[in-house]
Amino acid sequence: MNEDKQTYLDKKLRPLPRWIFMSRWLQAPLYIGLIVAQGVYVWQFWIELYHLITMMSNKDMTETALMLVVLGLIDVVMISNLLVMVILGGWETFVSRLELENHPDQPEWLSHVNAGVLKVKLATAIIGISSIHLLKTFINAASYDEKTLMWQTLIHITFVLSAIAIAYTEKIVHSSHKPD
Repeated sequence: MNEDKQTYLDKKLRPLPRWIFMSRWLQAPLYIGLIVAQGVYVWQFWIELYHLITMMSNKDMTETALMLVVLGLIDVVMISNLLVMVILGGWETFVSRLELENHPDQPEWLSHVNAGVLKVKLATAIIGISSIHLLKTFINAASYDEKTLMWQTLIHITFVLSAIAIAYTEKIVHSSHKPD
């Protein structure tokens, strides 16, 4: 441990800063709730997989119907991945270190996560999820009116533009903090 950190640790925080700093632990139940939500998504995945298997016995099943169920499975997995990013990255960034260094299963991105990196990762994950929803809509476009198709496309484009803006902002912030 470097000397500056040790000196800081040796000092006692005043009561108000200590309470403010400890308040980050109020987020712990939120992350535990997200873990429960991930369990719900695992359950949803198995229900959808069962639905797919039972559909296979139906001789009238179309390729489009099969594709829509598979896209539903992919959607559940992508949302579950998003939950993992929020749980691990959020805990590591805002609550406490997970101390996973040298753990063989540590996600590569977790070693350099910060609030900015987490925002960019979440934005790109949301684009992926939105893309799956948009693809499902376009595959089944005959079931939707033009207005719905237009709005879903505009919302997706908004997600893409927002992610680009977040990534660009992070690039500017990151480059301005580099030593000259």
